[in-house]
Amino acid sequence: MTDIAQKWDGKRLVHEWFAHGGARTAILLCPTVMGVTDLERGFARELNAKGHSVLVADLYGARFAAAQRAEASVAMGALRGDRARLRDLLLVVLDELRTLAGTAPIVAVGFCFGGQCVLDLARSGTDIAGVASFHGLFDPPALPPQPIKARVIAFHGWDDPLARPVSVVALGEELTVAGCDWQVHGFGGVGHGFTNPRATGAMPGIKFDETAARRSWAGLDQFLGEIA
Repeated sequence: MTDIAQKWDGKRLVHEWFAHGGARTAILLCPTVMGVTDLERGFARELNAKGHSVLVADLYGARFAAAQRAEASVAMGALRGDRARLRDLLLVVLDELRTLAGTAPIVAVGFCFGGQCVLDLARSGTDIAGVASFHGLFDPPALPPQPIKARVIAFHGWDDPLARPVSVVALGEELTVAGCDWQVHGFGGVGHGFTNPRATGAMPGIKFDETAARRSWAGLDQFLGEIA
C-alpha cells in the first residue's frame, strides 16, 4: 500500500493505493460514511489479490475512529448537502486515478455513502468502464442529467431503511432514461450495510448479512470479468 497525497478545496486528501502489475482493472473505491478505515483496506486487499489495482478515496481529508461516527456523519452531510461540490471532488479524485491506472479500464466501487458517490460519478457522464454500488444511497443530485457511459450495477438490501423500494424503482427509471447498461440485484430480508461485519447493531435496519455479502461479491467478480 502507498499513500497518494492530493490537495483539493483547501484540504489535503490522502488516498491509499494498492497497485497490481498488469492490473485487470483500476478500481476507485469510495468508502462508507466513516471514510477510510480497515474495512475499506480489507476490501482493497481482496480486490488486489484478484488482480485489480485499487485507489481507496479519501473524500474527507481526515480519518475517523469508530467512536467518531457523529463527526464522520457531519463530514458526509456537508458533501451530501452540496452534490455539485461532491461531483467536482469525485472527478478530481478520478483524475488522480487516471494518472495511476495505465491502460487498465477504470471501475468505481462504493459502499453506503460511497455507493452514492460512484452513482454520482456515473451520472456525471464521465468516461469510465463501470460503477458498482453496494447498499448505496439512490437519491439523485439536483443537477442537469447527462448520458451515462458506464455500465452500472447496484447490490441492494430490499429492507434497507435508507433506500426504500420506491427509490430503487426511481433509480431504474433514471438509469433507463440515461441510456446505460444497468442492473440492480435485490436481496430479500436484507437491510443496509450488509457487507460490513461491524454493521450489526449500529442502528435499526443496519446489519451484516453473510449470504448477501457473498452473493454480492460474486456478482461484482462477474461484473468486473465482463469489463476486464
